[in-house]
Amino acid sequence: MSQHPRIRQRKRAFPRVLGRERAFLADTLRAETTGGLLLLAAAVVALAWANSPWQDAYHHLRETQLGPLTVEAWASDGALTLFFYLAGVELKRELVVGTLSKLSEAVVPVVAAIAGMVLPAIIYLIANLVTSDGKPHGWAVPTATDIAFALAVLAIVGSSLPSALRAFLLTLAVVDDFGAILVIAVFFSHGFHLLPLLAAVALIALWYVLQRRRIRTPFLYVPIALAAWWFMHESGIHATIAGVALGFVTRVVADPGEEHAPAERIEHRLRPWSAGVAVPLFALFAAGVTLSGGAVRQLLTDPVAIGVAAGLLLGKTIGVFGGSWLTARFTRAELNSDLAWRDVGAVSVLAGIGFTVALLIAQLAFEGDAAQVERAKAAVLIASVAAALIAALLLARRNRAYAD
Repeated sequence: MSQHPRIRQRKRAFPRVLGRERAFLADTLRAETTGGLLLLAAAVVALAWANSPWQDAYHHLRETQLGPLTVEAWASDGALTLFFYLAGVELKRELVVGTLSKLSEAVVPVVAAIAGMVLPAIIYLIANLVTSDGKPHGWAVPTATDIAFALAVLAIVGSSLPSALRAFLLTLAVVDDFGAILVIAVFFSHGFHLLPLLAAVALIALWYVLQRRRIRTPFLYVPIALAAWWFMHESGIHATIAGVALGFVTRVVADPGEEHAPAERIEHRLRPWSAGVAVPLFALFAAGVTLSGGAVRQLLTDPVAIGVAAGLLLGKTIGVFGGSWLTARFTRAELNSDLAWRDVGAVSVLAGIGFTVALLIAQLAFEGDAAQVERAKAAVLIASVAAALIAALLLARRNRAYAD
């Protein structure tokens, strides 16, 4: 019997993932999960080293000058550019052929991601505006979610969870990454030099032209990428933005008869380097904060640390879950029949893992104030570990329910 024309099917808030998109999701999750475990290992090494009798050697290595940048700067401005390049590719892919290409399917994770960035910023601002020694300019620190770390937790405890929930987390992270990219580009650029910026834009445009002409040789692309990164750095805009821009002009749709689009081929080659080398390297030099008794006591009264921790643990959870629920409640979207709102709640807590991008923003927001950078980073680490543990307990319970 045909459906009455006046009765419309409601769109799923968390659609099933099928076919080619499912295979891409599986490959991405495997790479990010491995990267998350390596990221965690690098962070543990950094913390142990920075709090050991050899801590002076750690700080000396981090501050060692290699050419125009220090080792720490090479890790944050250089290695992370690869991570942000893949974020740009993922965002474009989602917008063109993925979940974000369909408004009805995109609206829930997009609203959830936006709410999951706005509410932590508001909580941070409240914590830092009610006291005279607050630092409101650090509002962006708790707004970012670390997808690699989050997916690693999900993989460890959630093997029986539906794929729709993993797809939601990945889509949420793509939008979240884009928001972080905008924040870095707009609020944390230092100075402005027009000529280097024009040179970077010209090189990015050249990359675009080569992509449209179907030229594949890496002997052209690698020098262009390196030069675009350098000119972006010299322009005063954070160098990782060059990676995002290059990712965004990479072709993501395969031609007729072409097995894989350039974006898929490049991702397949570069994702192991990003997840296995670039991001752990950044964590090794960013996560080494001192956690002595006195330092921990300072965190309990520092408005920045309180704002960061509350933003990640409370703001992310309430923002992501509340944004999802309100969108499903007041639009035609509805929850996938495979899922329960308790699943979404557990993943919302998981979004409170800030780590990589949050550590980067902490460095940028409090540049020149080493002590405050350390306290902000410590708050990110503590809140991220707490979010991971709480989410792991919730997800383990949901995993048992689906496994039974």
